[in-house]
Amino acid sequence: MSRQILKGAGAGPALTVLATLGALIFGVARPAQAHETAGGRGEETIAPVMKQALPEAVGRDALMITVSYAPGQASTPHMHPGSIFAYVLEGEVESQLDGQPARVFKQGEAWYEPPNARHLVSRNASQTRPAKLLVYAIVADKAPVKVPLPQ
Repeated sequence: MSRQILKGAGAGPALTVLATLGALIFGVARPAQAHETAGGRGEETIAPVMKQALPEAVGRDALMITVSYAPGQASTPHMHPGSIFAYVLEGEVESQLDGQPARVFKQGEAWYEPPNARHLVSRNASQTRPAKLLVYAIVADKAPVKVPLPQ
């Protein structure tokens, strides 16, 4: 399971334009509730931006969401049944998939996660500043975007 990381000439401006357009067009989405626990561990805030059935891929939906982390906050280990494309809008996010080293992604960087990859670490790398991702997901119709891993 490899990650493809986009950065530098070409990738940054295109992703910035997509993120900005998504925020401008769909910025009125209702934010989801966060379930934070002591030590910053718990559920990050997930806000839907849009959902679209894909006519060229019957039974699949494309989803766009924002994921917000409070300073020091971390997600519980989980997996994504579909393909994930993540772009750091704000701050820095540390991420680690099973079998790979942990990596800190900074504002303007993006990466891909293949379906069913075990996401062992996903957290705000800063103890003082928030972090925010724009995530594009391709999932089976009515399937969840995120599934907790057994403890």
